[in-house]
Amino acid sequence: MAPPNPAHSTEVSLQPGELIITKTDPKGLITYANRVFMRISGYAEHQLLGQPHNIIRHPDMPRGVYRMMWKTLQAGEEFFGVVKNYTIDGNYYWVLANITPDYDRKGQLQGYYSVRRRPSREAVEAASRLYAEMRAIEARTSKPAAPDASAAWLTEEVARTGQDYTSYILSLNAGALGRGERA
Repeated sequence: MAPPNPAHSTEVSLQPGELIITKTDPKGLITYANRVFMRISGYAEHQLLGQPHNIIRHPDMPRGVYRMMWKTLQAGEEFFGVVKNYTIDGNYYWVLANITPDYDRKGQLQGYYSVRRRPSREAVEAASRLYAEMRAIEARTSKPAAPDASAAWLTEEVARTGQDYTSYILSLNAGALGRGERA
């Protein structure tokens, strides 16, 4: 569902300590959504279940971030990222997402478990700057190569801080993760 008028959207914020929790099947179709997710996104449960999780994807999110996410998850590792999502009415919200592969007792992938919380303002500002450049890279690169090109740029840019991507994201969100709230 396309939001009505993204030019006039406003930010919706999670409260400190509030968690959005979802589960998906291996293809990314939503199998569970908690009440916080429904309240923040504006979607009812019946509108979410069975839908691709990218139903809430905001166009400000570069495809390269999702390329990094899927590569990380397919390697069996958890992914951390700062993500901007749409609400059903065209507003938006930022989250610090932690997505983890969910395996059964036999080691078979059952889907993905995602916990999202309010990110620090520092993380939102950093992500906004980085994502703007990633979108610019994607706009001037062929569509098939664009996600890899912007992801490579992000990896190089973060490496300049002396950290890998996960460490960088977690350092920006130290307060949001319970080591003192930074607003």
